[in-house]
Amino acid sequence: MATTTVTPPAGPTERPRSQQAEESGLARIAGWCHDHRWWVLIIWLVGLVGMNVGAQLAGSNFSNNLSGGSQPVQHILDQAFPNQSGSPAQVVITSPGSITAASVQDRTAKLVAALGPLAHVSEVVSPFSAAGAQQISRDGHIAYVRVLFDQQAGDLPQGAIKTVVTTAQSFAAPGYHVALGGQAISLVAGAKPGPSEGIGILAAIIIMLLAFGSVVAMGLPIITALFGIAIAFAVLDLLSHVITTPVFAPEMMAMIGLGVGIDYALFIVTRYRQGLAEGRTPRQATAVSLATSGRSVVFAGTTVILSLLGLFILQLPFMRGLAVGAIAAVVLVMLAAVTLLPAMLGFAGRAVDRLHVPGLLQNAAEPSERGFWYRWSRTVQRRPIVAALASLVCLIVLILPFFSMRLAFTDAGNDPPNTTTRQAFDALAAGFGSGFNGPLIVAASVPEGQKATVDALQAKVAATPGVAFATPAQFSRSGHDAVIVAYPTTSPQSAKTEAIVHTLRNGVIPAATSGTGVAAYVGGETAGSVDASSYLSARLVWVIGVVLLLSFLLLMAVFRSLAIPLKAVVVNLLSVGAAYGVIVAVFQWGWLGGLIGIGATAPIDPWIPLMMFTILFGLSMDYEVFLLSRIREEWRLTGDNSGAVADGLAKTARVITAAAAIMICVFGSFVIGDPLHVLKVFGLGLAAAILIDATLVRMVLVPSVMELLGSSNWWMPAWLDRIVPHLGVEVDVAKPERTPAEAAVPTE
Repeated sequence: MATTTVTPPAGPTERPRSQQAEESGLARIAGWCHDHRWWVLIIWLVGLVGMNVGAQLAGSNFSNNLSGGSQPVQHILDQAFPNQSGSPAQVVITSPGSITAASVQDRTAKLVAALGPLAHVSEVVSPFSAAGAQQISRDGHIAYVRVLFDQQAGDLPQGAIKTVVTTAQSFAAPGYHVALGGQAISLVAGAKPGPSEGIGILAAIIIMLLAFGSVVAMGLPIITALFGIAIAFAVLDLLSHVITTPVFAPEMMAMIGLGVGIDYALFIVTRYRQGLAEGRTPRQATAVSLATSGRSVVFAGTTVILSLLGLFILQLPFMRGLAVGAIAAVVLVMLAAVTLLPAMLGFAGRAVDRLHVPGLLQNAAEPSERGFWYRWSRTVQRRPIVAALASLVCLIVLILPFFSMRLAFTDAGNDPPNTTTRQAFDALAAGFGSGFNGPLIVAASVPEGQKATVDALQAKVAATPGVAFATPAQFSRSGHDAVIVAYPTTSPQSAKTEAIVHTLRNGVIPAATSGTGVAAYVGGETAGSVDASSYLSARLVWVIGVVLLLSFLLLMAVFRSLAIPLKAVVVNLLSVGAAYGVIVAVFQWGWLGGLIGIGATAPIDPWIPLMMFTILFGLSMDYEVFLLSRIREEWRLTGDNSGAVADGLAKTARVITAAAAIMICVFGSFVIGDPLHVLKVFGLGLAAAILIDATLVRMVLVPSVMELLGSSNWWMPAWLDRIVPHLGVEVDVAKPERTPAEAAVPTE
């Protein structure tokens, strides 16, 4: 078979470092996997079975410890009040009749007796005991049993918590409703992730059938992604024993892994079909698809991983767990795309377009001048200023709500109504006030002779605006430590509750203890959430800065340009900002919230913008790298920037929009198919960002800006080009020349 050799243009700083696609490292890997496809498949199957058997034997150890209490307060409780240092829970009892009726009291006494001996339960206080006199609502219809565990929620065995839940719920009867609340209870009985992965996969199947029209071509990306995700689930189960991994980390990992895994394989399969249409043999098409699209996949995946590594700056255990889970998914689906997929293409061969849907089989050849995307690319090219300004205006409008974002951990009031944690939360709020679900613990170290100071502090805490009441100070046996519990009038996630924490710390406590030697601190789960929120918010800019720097350097090394990475950083910031604006408008302002079942409005959990930024920046780079790689490939062939931008857009737009549609459906399925509030927020943010990025940014803003920049797109100072490492040798794709006789004979 003859080939046409194309000499790339020599730019002002262009190095003659290139090779034919079939000679590249990825092409050789693809060829080996294609030729040894049975061995590759067996290795992946053994890895899949072995990892999952190991994970099943080891089990998982996921955590829900996202914030934690204030360290000084917890230290005082551990040392002076060990019976109060564990995580509290409430067994809430509601009755349409009088809660003090003899039958209710008798059943409650049996419930208390049953809970007391359970493992990891240090104390059970009945509402009908002297110590529990304040545990009955004023209207006489609601009461709660106070359960204190002997450890913090994140350290408790889930089996012990489940036993408490099942034991308490076994006492439910007509006229005696039981619900349980508290941070520990939410680990086992709170909102659970729904079947969103299945919805996303079904949507991806439909989209790829429309994109390819072939069942085989549609199935290859799905199979490849599922192999990677299945092993990633096992890896995460094993890692949960050594790092703090949130309970929703597997769903987060599946969301990201499915989206990028299907997209990566989709890019490669699309280029493979194009290679067959150009007259290549299946093995040659596999090699070229990995040398070109596979190269883009490796760089795009590397960018996602680098972005996720930015989360390690936070030095928070649960954020490391989320990052490691997502990185594991990206690494495995990327590895599957460059090894397992070439093997699967070897099995498929020319049959990749068989089993096609009548009337839907898409032409694999490059788009003609009559195609929509070809015409669209020329339209943007003719009016680049208008296109750039129009897209910028749309992005700015979407970004505006972001400036009113409030970061705070959401409470159980956002759980689905059918969960026991939500029912307990609502009952306590109705019977004792909204702030009863988020008490503030004031712990103090007390020098000799300063008990009166603590009593005066208690009075001032109780008189603080926004505090419903405060318990009398409780002193340790030595008298050197004291605890006051203050109940706000507002819910734990309320901005007013956060303001009370700051008022107590910055005003009330210093004024009451100045010059006395008394050291008092505000802690507890609610104050701990405020502290964690402040910590995460303050470090958002550092994470963004590190991710931007790493991405800029990577893109500069890949594309040998200063303008392209700078432009990529700016436009990706705009698309992420627009996604932030969307989640604020929906979840914080309540716009269209009823359509997706979010219930009441709520702040944005402070870890979500951080996680969203790292993932979205990486995913945006996927499309950026794929589009720019094709533009650079065209530019290297012709040296014409304007034609390269238009042709690169025309040749990648269809697959980018299909890939984006798949990601939107995968992420969007978590909005409509998942009851967990944080996954709804995260899913909507990712889906909105991908929609914005693949339409306004990638199809309008990027090509118009590159058209305006002209040849400056590829400018790089000679001195900088010498010191920046080349990440792999660039490849040139030669058009195959086949005689009619050769084309008529299938080679494999």
